[in-house]
Amino acid sequence: MEYRILGKTGFRISEVSLGTWQLGGRWGERFNDETAEAILYRALEYGINFIDTADVYNDGNSEIAIGKILKKAGKRIYVATKCGRKLVPHESRGYNEKNLKNFIDESLKRLDVEAIDIIQLHCPPTEVYERQEIFDFLDNQKKDGKILHYGVSVEKVEEAIKAIDYPGLASVQIIYNMFRLKPAEIFFKRAAEKNVGIIVRVPLASGLLTGRLTGNTIFASGDHRRFNREGQFFDKGETFSGVPYERGLEAVEELKKLFGTDDLAKYALKWVLMDPDVSCAIPGASRVEQVEKNSLVSEMSTLTDVEMAGVKDIYERYIKKYVHHLW
Repeated sequence: MEYRILGKTGFRISEVSLGTWQLGGRWGERFNDETAEAILYRALEYGINFIDTADVYNDGNSEIAIGKILKKAGKRIYVATKCGRKLVPHESRGYNEKNLKNFIDESLKRLDVEAIDIIQLHCPPTEVYERQEIFDFLDNQKKDGKILHYGVSVEKVEEAIKAIDYPGLASVQIIYNMFRLKPAEIFFKRAAEKNVGIIVRVPLASGLLTGRLTGNTIFASGDHRRFNREGQFFDKGETFSGVPYERGLEAVEELKKLFGTDDLAKYALKWVLMDPDVSCAIPGASRVEQVEKNSLVSEMSTLTDVEMAGVKDIYERYIKKYVHHLW
């Protein structure tokens, strides 16, 4: 496993880390403690030392499972959690000192830690990035010792650019993959200049970039890939990176030809890590085997100039018009 520094946190984290949205079961399944524990242990065995979670993942069970592992790990493991998506309705006015304090206190209890390594606002409404008092509050939570650092998880590049204007901000979590090139074109260098870490989520475009999905794939009723393709419940960019499913499958077939394989996952992850401004990628896992395969990407040879150019060409021809102007 290779390691990179996460911006101004100074944390030396695994370039392939772990996202835990679907920890303990596939999307739409009930949480399984044994599966979650097995995935987390295997991640640690393969050198992963950074875990991303959120208070809403599996109704808080992801945080609880991670907290248990932290007690047994025997080495420093960094955890970033998120807050804000519990708000109903999810509006800017809900992001206030009272609610955020409660969210942080609840995550502290579930993780069973004295301080949260990184607390992230969980894709808040765009208006929140204009509210100085929210970031002042997070600065005070840091002074009080409840959090070591804070960051944001964003939907849009424009939100990321606004967020790094706050000097205390340590990290930005953003969607970046072969179907989302805009962050590297506009945002990454600005973040590097301000020593802000970049956490890449959805690196496999909700499974599209694994190469395993087809037009006949059936998704469970509780799987966002079935019920959120048009953004019915949250930003549609979170589902297949906002790419129309059938169009995405066409682009995947071109990627398979480019790399000469039907198994694209490792190439998609390596592509993300080719950018030196990226601090880490956080693919999720619902099975132990997925953690193992993802971790080994760190040992792969770099992609060639021909392969990198090929990915960009496929993006330009198949994907750009659907996503570039929206996020």
